[in-house]
Amino acid sequence: MRIQTITSTDFKFPGQQKVYKGKVREVYFLEKDLLVVVATDRLSAFDVVLPKGIPYKGQILNQLAFKMMQATRDIVPNWIEAMPDPNVTVGVRCEPFKVEMVIRGYLAGHAARQYAAGKRVLCGVDMPEGMKENDRFPEPVITPATKAEQGDHDEDISAEAIVERGLVSASDYAQLESITRNLFQRGSELAADKGLILVDTKYEFGRAPDGRIMLIDEIHTPDSSRYFYAEGYQERQEKGVAQKQLSKEFVRQWLISQGFQGLEGQSLPEMTDAYVSSVSERYVELYENILGTPFEKGYISDIENRINHNVTRYLQTRL
Repeated sequence: MRIQTITSTDFKFPGQQKVYKGKVREVYFLEKDLLVVVATDRLSAFDVVLPKGIPYKGQILNQLAFKMMQATRDIVPNWIEAMPDPNVTVGVRCEPFKVEMVIRGYLAGHAARQYAAGKRVLCGVDMPEGMKENDRFPEPVITPATKAEQGDHDEDISAEAIVERGLVSASDYAQLESITRNLFQRGSELAADKGLILVDTKYEFGRAPDGRIMLIDEIHTPDSSRYFYAEGYQERQEKGVAQKQLSKEFVRQWLISQGFQGLEGQSLPEMTDAYVSSVSERYVELYENILGTPFEKGYISDIENRINHNVTRYLQTRL
């Protein structure tokens, strides 16, 4: 029997005004500046949503992000108010800044691909000569990206261009950079405590109704971050072999091996049930390694009714 997944929703919550469907999350806008964010089991890579849902992925990302947000509240306030269901977070509606703050401690993923293509400047930031893939940068580098509209690709952008285009004011951007570095430092410490290396990640921010800058979306999850296992890292680098990692990069590498990188004319490869199951297992592995606790699978035989019941019950006390 195939495990149920949730890949699309059509809820009618109390006080609901409109719905936005992103690549993997569905955001319900409610009165009183409330958001109900449902983490689906959809999987995206290269800015394309893959054809099959991944069992428990939404729950894993939602719970992991919630815990990481709780662990960074002393650095910056965040949008989260409650988690009434394993797949759902409720919080305050913010006006998002139109940039993603990507920070990299190591030459990996997109940065490594750009480096291999001969580029030594990424988002206006110099990358040293003589680096190998997965080497550590002398200092973490911030390589922002414009926040894509649905279906479009995020684009690399320099700090100077962000300010010049009026996407973020100079004073706000300086705050975002400072907060980003502090969050990455905290995330690195949390990862190191569990025998992991936080390689790179992204943070998104918004302006709250009261004017404060708030951390929004998710943080330190396998969809927004890349992790290596610390044990054996140096030895693998010296031997020139691939790092053992916990991130969504393994999905990207599988797609690349199947001839797909989200480019025009390319077709998505078939996702067998066995492959889908293996992806789910990798997400569980990351959750358990990052948090150091076993993952408890939610009741999913009737997942939509479960979500509707839990969220509606919470909102009845909140609105």
